[in-house]
Amino acid sequence: MSTHHEFYLERAAAARRDAEEATLSNVRERCLRAAAAWDEMAARAARTERMRAETEARKAVEAAAMPVPATA
Repeated sequence: MSTHHEFYLERAAAARRDAEEATLSNVRERCLRAAAAWDEMAARAARTERMRAETEARKAVEAAAMPVPATA
């Protein structure tokens, strides 16, 4: 996984820890909303990385299938 994905997951975990430690309900809710947002960013980063890898693999297959031009 990318470093972005890992960073987002770390931030989500930190937000959850902050939510557990919060004594005020509005602070707890804010931390849980932040954790959900970080989780979504992590999912988006993973999806982007997966799509990029699939595109690169497809292009490599297409490039390998192209005929080699004859030299004169």
